[in-house]
Amino acid sequence: MNYRILARLLGVITAALGLAFVLSICVSAYYLESDPKEAVALRGFGISTIIAVALAITFHICSRNANKRIFGKEALATIGTGWLLATAVGALPYLFIAEGINFADAIFESASGFTTTGASIFGNVEALPRSLLFWRSLSQWIGGLGVVVFFVAILSFLGAGAKILFSRESSAQAADLGSERVQIGVWRIMRLYLLLSFFCAMAYWAAGMSLFDAVNHMCATLSTGGFSTHNSSMAYFDSALIEWIAIAFMALGGTSFVLMLKLMQGEYNAVRQNSECKAYYLIILLASGLCVAFNLGHADMAGWHTNIRHSIFQVVSVMTTTGFATRDFDKWVPALHVVLLLLMVTGGSSGSTGGGVKVVRIVTALRYAAQLLERSYRTNVVRSIRVNGNPMSQQACEDSNGFLVIMALIAGASALFVAVLDPGLSMEGSLSATFACLFNIGPGFAEVGPTQNFAHFSIGGKLFLSLLMIMGRVELFAVLALFSPQLWKKY
Repeated sequence: MNYRILARLLGVITAALGLAFVLSICVSAYYLESDPKEAVALRGFGISTIIAVALAITFHICSRNANKRIFGKEALATIGTGWLLATAVGALPYLFIAEGINFADAIFESASGFTTTGASIFGNVEALPRSLLFWRSLSQWIGGLGVVVFFVAILSFLGAGAKILFSRESSAQAADLGSERVQIGVWRIMRLYLLLSFFCAMAYWAAGMSLFDAVNHMCATLSTGGFSTHNSSMAYFDSALIEWIAIAFMALGGTSFVLMLKLMQGEYNAVRQNSECKAYYLIILLASGLCVAFNLGHADMAGWHTNIRHSIFQVVSVMTTTGFATRDFDKWVPALHVVLLLLMVTGGSSGSTGGGVKVVRIVTALRYAAQLLERSYRTNVVRSIRVNGNPMSQQACEDSNGFLVIMALIAGASALFVAVLDPGLSMEGSLSATFACLFNIGPGFAEVGPTQNFAHFSIGGKLFLSLLMIMGRVELFAVLALFSPQLWKKY
């Protein structure tokens, strides 16, 4: 293990978080005269900034004369420890500013922000200082494309190691960026992310949101995070236009950013051949149709436009794992609970800001199952599995299906562990809380429904669910590998 390069990369992460704290300080200073709570917030962000900068300097000192070469083990260690470190540092403002919360609460809220899960321990977010609300949203915006992806573009000294970090972090492949250096490709993704962020914020503002609400909800929409500045989430605005804007940008957030770049560059064949993108939007269309059909006659969904709008909103919000709510879908018929649960597990596209197991793995598993079925009566048939227009190797199929098996085992074992830590939960609540955190969804059903929060969980339960959020965000292995003694041996 190259500990010096690991320290250098962790130093960049803490320095970036310190800069984010400075932005929050600016927001706090702006609202200081109109809100007395900002005095506490200003002091809290100041202390958090000092700690973040001190950590960054410490890591920099420890990384002097670091070997610039980075291999797979350093990439895994950077991703895993980077997300854990970002969560711990990001929890500082909650500890110093919010009243009546403990360490586990702060860690949970921070993990939920950076992993874009959107679950919260706050029952009344409107009582929080605006600067802390801004930090919650900003943490989701930073975590949207990933803390590591952000600094891959900046650290040119990584060389080939940047490809390893990008592939490990974004659930996409560096080869998808083309033959150019990966830093150039990631810079283009970041510019696209910034461009979409600008248009999303301006659209919200033009639709009637205040500028503060527009910026915060932009951060939570494009990152598919779901934090809101209001207790009733998007339902607060009661605006059809705002909801349609949210639907559009949530759907874009769940689409592969690499694919959107290719579309902007005129590579239309790549889009036409992309089976994941087709499946992603087809699932949204079919699930929305089912929701509209099952909600016919529902008292809360009267009128065709109301039914269609809220059905599509909740489907896109759940499918992209954003977690915004305009209706309490926990009160919908049980059949729709099953539909929404399947959408939660599926998630968005690879290389997107969405959570879940990713559509491409579902497509691969279904095509693999269809091939096995065909072999049952045509034993000599040899047919390759094609995804996104390209044949998949046997190893790639096994890796994809193996991930689904491991994820299913972890989800089952975790649900049992959550039930042990919080025995007062119902079975649906234990399963739902596990799925909501592991697949970075946010709201679930029963005790963690769209109108509930996670404040009633035990300290152990909150810490474990925080770990699940991080594991789900980095797709398991970067965290699981940290517990392997072989990873930390020097070479």
